[in-house]
Amino acid sequence: MYRRGDEFALRGFVAPGFEAVRAHLAQSLERGEECGVSVAVYHRGQLVVELAGGVRDAARQLPYTPSTLTLGFSSTKGVVALCFLMLRSQGLFDYDAPVASYWPEFGQAGKGTMSVRTLLNHRAGLVGLDAPLRLEELERDLEGVEARLAAQAPSWAPGESQGYHGVTYGLYAGALFRRIAGRSLGAFIASSIREPLGAEIYLGLPPEHESRVARIVPATTYERLFKFIPMALTDSTEGRVIRSVLSGADTARAFRHPAELGPRGVANFNARRTRALELPWVGAQMTARGLARMYAALAQGGSLDGVRLVSPELIPPLYERQSWSPRDRVLQKPLGWSQGFLKEEESVFSASPESFGHPGAGGALGWCDPPRELAIAYLPNRMAYHIRSPRARALARVIYQAAAKR
Repeated sequence: MYRRGDEFALRGFVAPGFEAVRAHLAQSLERGEECGVSVAVYHRGQLVVELAGGVRDAARQLPYTPSTLTLGFSSTKGVVALCFLMLRSQGLFDYDAPVASYWPEFGQAGKGTMSVRTLLNHRAGLVGLDAPLRLEELERDLEGVEARLAAQAPSWAPGESQGYHGVTYGLYAGALFRRIAGRSLGAFIASSIREPLGAEIYLGLPPEHESRVARIVPATTYERLFKFIPMALTDSTEGRVIRSVLSGADTARAFRHPAELGPRGVANFNARRTRALELPWVGAQMTARGLARMYAALAQGGSLDGVRLVSPELIPPLYERQSWSPRDRVLQKPLGWSQGFLKEEESVFSASPESFGHPGAGGALGWCDPPRELAIAYLPNRMAYHIRSPRARALARVIYQAAAKR
């Protein structure tokens, strides 16, 4: 349990009608469900919630504030999906063109006709790598890593099945993006999203921002022994995932490498070395307002406060599920995608079938609902063992209820 006191109470504001969000977060902190947390919500183009509370460093008892930067884990993938959407808006590529038309070496091992859409929608069969991958290779030999990516054979015929490419989504997306845009995802985010939109999102964190970063708090030994492990015996999503990992199936392949950042390496996300890297599947450091502003632009037809990110006609195609599986081969649950954005079951984060976004480990969430002009960002630093965080789901329900009454 983390010390609670007035100095770590919720900071920020809520607009009239959203007071229930403050009450919900205050209760979560009081019950010890959160260590530290930040939340931002945009509704009809306006910031209506910006709250932060708890501690970003439990050892030093440093408070969370709205300017705290938090690792978004796989909510990073939603940022990457937006970057590709922006390139499409600029006419630089076609989702239905072969990946090999932009990255010729990719066409090896039966991948010559695989489309960009197939790759970004987790239908490529490239769910894992045959040989180990180390962080050192990403630091010093990115060209060699990308040669291995190009040579990798799919685990299934591209397009015929769906399995969450937990790590390889970012590896392949980063390599493809550089070949289309001529620069890295981190550089593009800085010049095309963070600076013009005023959305604090970093992929490859500059050293001058280290003092603002929240430390990730891994699950406790008690949680692992008495909550996580017993789930393996249940028919829950978590139970199916655990058994898939233990059997060495696609779930195990999806998260096996790099081992330094696997389930036993969560603490490595607190290292400066890791934060400095561009890890397009897991590495974005963000403020809640920054992530919410990004999704608010999508919820407002592609622009916010006079800054246009994408053409408005590119938003409605994201309303439909372009890929769907009643049992994703990796996450072992119903799941879908649209151009790299997650399309969840309607009972999870939103009852709106048009909504989309991306969650991350520990509960991180970036989400938008264009018909309702709603955008949500939730960034906690305490890890959990659920595939879909009950904390994130409960918060989303409270936010939707408040927005419906406004």
